Amino acid sequence: MLSVQDNERLTRIGPGTPMGDTLRRYWLPALLAWELPAPDCPPARVQLLGEKLVAFRDTHGRIGLLGEFCPHRRASLWLGRNEACGLRCVYHGWKFDVEGNCVDQMNESDPFTDKIHLKAYPTVELGGVIWTYMGPRDLQPPLPKFAWTQVPDTHRHISKVIQECNWLQALEGGIDTSHAQILHRYFVGGIGPTGPGARGSAPKVEVDVTAYGYRYAGVYPRGDEGHFVRTYHYVMPFTQLRPGGRDVQTRSLVSNPRVDGHMWVPMDDETCMVWNWQYSINGEPLTEEERAEKQLGNGPAHVDQTTFRSFAHAGNNWMIDRDAQRTQSFTGIDGINTQDRAVQESMGPIVDRSQEHLGPADRAIIMARQLLLQAVKTVQDGGVPPGVDTSYYSVQAVHDIVPRDVDWREALLPLMYPSGV
Repeated sequence: MLSVQDNERLTRIGPGTPMGDTLRRYWLPALLAWELPAPDCPPARVQLLGEKLVAFRDTHGRIGLLGEFCPHRRASLWLGRNEACGLRCVYHGWKFDVEGNCVDQMNESDPFTDKIHLKAYPTVELGGVIWTYMGPRDLQPPLPKFAWTQVPDTHRHISKVIQECNWLQALEGGIDTSHAQILHRYFVGGIGPTGPGARGSAPKVEVDVTAYGYRYAGVYPRGDEGHFVRTYHYVMPFTQLRPGGRDVQTRSLVSNPRVDGHMWVPMDDETCMVWNWQYSINGEPLTEEERAEKQLGNGPAHVDQTTFRSFAHAGNNWMIDRDAQRTQSFTGIDGINTQDRAVQESMGPIVDRSQEHLGPADRAIIMARQLLLQAVKTVQDGGVPPGVDTSYYSVQAVHDIVPRDVDWREALLPLMYPSGV
């Protein structure tokens, strides 16, 4: 469990909070690149770390991320005209460039543009995502060059969905491995006791701390066959990598066609944006079926691609089907990540962790909390938090069957670190 004080420290992310200051030391995904498809296209709203922002792509293709409200009379710049290398407020015609400089004041006969500046954050477009850095300019870390950002567009897919709860409980739900064979259990095929993966047995969870966060594994006993081992990476502060594609059905150590992952990015204290990504590691493009994410519950069939809100939500009880719960799946909720959102949102906006009772299967969650608390202290002491280096750039996540007399690290670390440990 966490103390009430530490729970507050980790969950509150607004400007000036300890966790907010810490998260601002990392690159944050702000928009999908297709949300700003062309120069001078309509702007897009963005909410990050308790701040309401507006993004636009100017005439030269540069991307601005500005405070949403015009400093004149506080009208929303989302209503603005994106024209001639600037975003113009439709109320009185004040205009701002991508750096937040006021470059025109249509309603003033004696303009004072040099005295007006709007908050602006640096951006970079990488891997189909527009990222931003909201921390001190002189402490900006290396670019977030995850391996999935470096492959062709045809070999990766990214989506996002708003989740109605604090970022930390969403993160903790994602990095937890022992729930997969229970929450996501299907009675015929797929995940669960009849599936080819862990087959429903309880795992031993092992965690190794690294420079970027930690690597961890769920080790599932498979009798004389050995152990089914599913490995992951947690990259500070909000990213998980996991093996994707079909469950292992052979002993081959190259039987992982994809690496998948999530980023749980705070919008405000009680809402987060869940980013979902996948990329091919076998040199083949992703299929249309993979891009649709139907089984996962993140694609157009499950999420409004204009608002990024799930069609299944607390207001309609996540569309739970009690008949399906009796006959088809453990939850009766359609979509693996929809199931995740349901249980995490059911806890309330910010769960009271002082009431928890954790066990050995929660090692990954416990370690994440410890690392985040240490990162907060490091930032407060003027240091550099973990995970802002480049050691995570090439890491991959894999799963396979490992003989009983072989440590999973010996068998799988060469695949988890293709560029070397």
